[in-house]
Amino acid sequence: MKKLSVMCGNSNPSLTAEICQKLGIKQTEVFVGRFSEGEIRVHIRENIRGQDVFIVQPTCPPVNENLMELLIMIDAVRRASADRITAVIPYYGYARQDRKDQPRVPITAKLVANLIVAAGANRVLTMDLHASQLQGFFDIPVDHLYAINVLAEHFKERKIEDVVVVSPDVGGIKMARAYAKRMNAPLAIVDKRRVSPEKTECMHILGEVKGMNVVMVDDIVATAGSLIDAVAALKAAGAKGIYMAASHGVLSGPAHERIANCKDLQEVVVTNSIPLKEGVLSPKIKQLSIAPLLAEAIARTHNAQSISSLFEEIRN
Repeated sequence: MKKLSVMCGNSNPSLTAEICQKLGIKQTEVFVGRFSEGEIRVHIRENIRGQDVFIVQPTCPPVNENLMELLIMIDAVRRASADRITAVIPYYGYARQDRKDQPRVPITAKLVANLIVAAGANRVLTMDLHASQLQGFFDIPVDHLYAINVLAEHFKERKIEDVVVVSPDVGGIKMARAYAKRMNAPLAIVDKRRVSPEKTECMHILGEVKGMNVVMVDDIVATAGSLIDAVAALKAAGAKGIYMAASHGVLSGPAHERIANCKDLQEVVVTNSIPLKEGVLSPKIKQLSIAPLLAEAIARTHNAQSISSLFEEIRN
């Protein structure tokens, strides 16, 4: 069997190190730096000819820098005669630009998919895409993982009583239903209307939350504006403790300040698909590791085994 090789750029080296530790292998040494004018320079410092290469590089902020690093690394690995190249993208940037929702705008999620394929990737391993149909934007196989096991297990271990799982919008019902099934809890929905790409307006709550502890589930927490609005609506509807579980903690702009200042929000739980900046973290934010999940998926992909059993809850 061909040798397994795992490498990374600069977007989340700690996650890659943890993945390699779980796999019991040494991380492939790669230099990813800059020329004096800012152009990205990549040098793979080990022989990877004929190997099964996995490049771990979430395209999180700074998105364009990390995306270009990924594309150049894929090209370098292809030209180094690797047998197969898998782009491991725990967080897929530009995913929210997935359709023409107004005239004369791009579908950037498709453009980025084209770039990854054109660079030379043979398959993609990603997690909790903003919309599952983004898998169809790629002309190569895509393995789509979910963080539900990691996040739901955290709340089960907390042993919170009278829990209701809440979807922050209608589009997240399927995911929220999977969490509710896993946590043996009822389901409710926040009906909201989007007034701009960054702002939403809460309307009303579908389902019973009065006197209940709420666990909201979503794929992304960005500026936390929608989150704070939803917390206010849930509190007005009589909810007790309010918790948030999100796969990707983008936490851009005023997100940290908003979360810290929201007295009705108990905890925000995210994964380490995106590294959190030290020194600005609110004590309310907790980060869980997806390294065991990604390591298992990489091992199964390398050994040509099925990975569907890792997320049975979503498919049912």
